[in-house]
Amino acid sequence: MSRNRAKTELQVPERARGPSVRRRLALVLILLGLASLGLVVQAVDLQVVDKGFYQAQGNARFLRTVPIPVSRGSIFDRNGVPLAVSTPVESIWANPQEVLDHTDRLPQLARKLGIDPDDLKQYLAQRASREFVYLKRRMSPEAARAVLALKVPGVNEQREYRRYYPLGAVTAHVIGFTNINDHGQEGLELAYDNWLSGTDGSKRVIRDRRGHTVENVDLVKAPKPGHDLTLSIDRRIQYLAYRQLRDTVEKFHATSASMVVMNVHTGEVLAMVNLPSYNPNAVGNSTAAQRRNRAVTDVVEPGSTAKAFTVAAALESGKWTPTTKINTGPGWYNLYGHTIHDDTPNGVLDVTGVLTKSSNIGAAKIAQSLNTMQMYDVFRDFGFGQSTGSGFPGESSGVLPVGTDWRPIRQATIGYGYGFSVTVLQLAQAYCAIADGGVLHRPSFVKGQDSPGKRVLDAKDAHALVNMLKTVVRPGGTAYGTASIQNYTVAGKTGTSHEAEDGGYSQTDYNALFAGMVPASNPRLVGVVLVRGPKGSYYGTSVAAPVFSAVMKGALRLLDVSPDNVPPQDYTQVQTEAGTTP
Repeated sequence: MSRNRAKTELQVPERARGPSVRRRLALVLILLGLASLGLVVQAVDLQVVDKGFYQAQGNARFLRTVPIPVSRGSIFDRNGVPLAVSTPVESIWANPQEVLDHTDRLPQLARKLGIDPDDLKQYLAQRASREFVYLKRRMSPEAARAVLALKVPGVNEQREYRRYYPLGAVTAHVIGFTNINDHGQEGLELAYDNWLSGTDGSKRVIRDRRGHTVENVDLVKAPKPGHDLTLSIDRRIQYLAYRQLRDTVEKFHATSASMVVMNVHTGEVLAMVNLPSYNPNAVGNSTAAQRRNRAVTDVVEPGSTAKAFTVAAALESGKWTPTTKINTGPGWYNLYGHTIHDDTPNGVLDVTGVLTKSSNIGAAKIAQSLNTMQMYDVFRDFGFGQSTGSGFPGESSGVLPVGTDWRPIRQATIGYGYGFSVTVLQLAQAYCAIADGGVLHRPSFVKGQDSPGKRVLDAKDAHALVNMLKTVVRPGGTAYGTASIQNYTVAGKTGTSHEAEDGGYSQTDYNALFAGMVPASNPRLVGVVLVRGPKGSYYGTSVAAPVFSAVMKGALRLLDVSPDNVPPQDYTQVQTEAGTTP
């Protein structure tokens, strides 16, 4: 009985524990089911309900749209020689917050970048909210690799392009330069910026947390490289002009100088040079005065070079011919209390002689005899007082007072080159019109952009005027021996003008000019030289004319222009020396 009681006592707990185990097991299963359901719900929420949100967040951290930089178009001279090219460089950029998380690496990084560590830290701290800042741009590939070799978290590179100008200061004023973003700032780089620039592309990429691209996702916008540009400039003639102007500025201690050479029949600018110049590869070392293209932005009173247009108006009026006589008196002439002087007494001259001897009195008397508006219209037709239309940035239109405002003394002074102002390019354009039989062409800096031109002077009068200008470079003329070119005929005009200052004229500072055409029997080229502020000798005859002679002599040889002033027995020898074929 006692055994049965014990057996009974042992069996009761087992029956009592049975339901408790089942309940616990059920509870565990319920909890596991709920947990599984929660995971399923969470998965649905992540992958279905809030998929767009979380994907956007992920993309924001790893998917980036990055630019695809393109090369700027190259600039060539008319013979295909490069004047401006773009070379690939590397720029170093960083995620400021990532770099600042490793401040112990800043001194190393700053040393490779060539900047002060404290300045770098402050620069990054001020931009900590950004994800992209440049640390240094336009580095050589070698220098950029040295920075990346440090493996500083958050520091990366980006391909860019830098402009390079092979001829440096020689073509600086024509070509101009670009800024750090490779956009034109001056010269033809600015004028044709849209054509040269092209359009950067863009693509989406996946980057890791260090900013390295691990996968290209897709192309957003295809890049469009810039277009090349072929200029009318001949770098050989450009260099000749630069060298001669540089030597002249040094010899006469001049303040500045300019020269323009143009194709008579097309208006193409073959050379345009200014001194002082600058190195466009290191623009930061230059001043605004050095960068100014004085041939198109600065104006000057043309002095006696304007007498050719006074004579053109006289011929057109029908009142004067090349042989009409005029009394220039004892070398001085009083007009309304204003005394006009000639350098030497010339007595009676014909109209041709007024140009040959450069008589101010003769030019003033001719101007006085003309109808005011008719003379104004001729000067205006030759392009004075208005832009040439070349499209060069910053071009000045010069100053030509309206004809209705001309009083007798003003008309007389305009007749010999005072009272109005021109640019060197305007003067070259006007002389081209005389050389091309009275047809005015718009100057062009792009090869093949020939201007059809418009007639501004009767062809017969233009031809007569060229023959009259030939006498200036012959014995007895003001440019004989200084503007002459062996074996070629030259037609042109010297000029000397006082520098304007404070509403009057300086008695110590002058401008020396020469404008001419070659070969005069059938003009191909026009050249205009201006030397500002020469010391010692200051006449166009002795300062500007020799520059014209040297440059145009070289240009004629380079362009294989046949001589037109050679005795028949010497013709074959001269052609051989000039590099041409008989």
